[in-house]
Amino acid sequence: MLGIDYPIVQAPMFGVTTPEMVAAASGKSCLGSLALADLDAEKSIEQIQLTKQLTNKAFAVNIFVHKIPVITAELRAEYAKAKTFIEQLAKENNLELNIPNIDQLKVNNYHEQIDAIISQNCKIVSFTFGNLDIQSIDKLKRNGAILIGTCTSVHEAITLEKSGIDIVCVQGLEAGGHRGSFTSEDIPKIGGLSLLSQVSETVKVPIIYAGGIYNAKTLLATKTLGASGFQIGSLLLGSSESALLDFEKDRIRNVKEADIMLTKSFSGRYARGIRNTFIDAIENSGIILPYPYQNKLTAELRRVARLKRHPEFLNLWMGQSISEFEEQSTAEIIKNLIEQTENFS
Repeated sequence: MLGIDYPIVQAPMFGVTTPEMVAAASGKSCLGSLALADLDAEKSIEQIQLTKQLTNKAFAVNIFVHKIPVITAELRAEYAKAKTFIEQLAKENNLELNIPNIDQLKVNNYHEQIDAIISQNCKIVSFTFGNLDIQSIDKLKRNGAILIGTCTSVHEAITLEKSGIDIVCVQGLEAGGHRGSFTSEDIPKIGGLSLLSQVSETVKVPIIYAGGIYNAKTLLATKTLGASGFQIGSLLLGSSESALLDFEKDRIRNVKEADIMLTKSFSGRYARGIRNTFIDAIENSGIILPYPYQNKLTAELRRVARLKRHPEFLNLWMGQSISEFEEQSTAEIIKNLIEQTENFS
């Protein structure tokens, strides 16, 4: 916690956050956040237990609470069309793929994660892509959990507060990775500081702000506008505990502001990251399936592209604030930010 009494939260970034990052953040009086996304119960428990082996400090777990679309004849046909397109695109770029058919996919519902989280006695649960259902809220609260919901509009913040969510995480449009919006289509496009100011004047629950924080100035601006704490994500992309490989870190360190965009191409939900060949091809094709089917469809491509060290076919998520993305430890990056803020005048 900062000398200015302003709590830090380490952002849950699925595919980047590791148990080591969570433990390192927790060790600096920061709330570490373990990204479970839409893992099944068994893998969720495995990740929680790995993290517990590295720290005895409290940490949050983060899950996706999206609605899963029914597989219709239309969706089945669109999936087959998209599968053919991606396999051909990959082949043209020397990437051999074997993408599963839609009936071979394993799509997980967040409800099984709720029981897994409770079984592991996790007491801080954050979530994104919507709101938990009332039964899940009641179940988690009966087990003593503090709940943190993500909003990208004032309306979403009000909905979370009315349903009994303890803390609201306000996510500005400039934040890296997926939009936490309740909808996947016409998402709110509200700048972070404007949204934070409006939400802080509307809800009474504590607010965590996420989006664009990379130094003392940006951090203190969010405090002035009503946040009770702040979340850092992109700042940790280059850290030694980050799951990104060297070639991925090299790419983000050479990024230019014009390279960063919002896209649904990899997952079917809007996410902010680095524009590349795959994004351009998919955006131009107009073939984008709803989440989580687009995400499942591109999973094999991302796996193979990573093995081949081919960043043009990988999702590299990051926010609009570009920093040096130093390869220091998570603890050192947090320590430097704390000291910079405490010395700021």
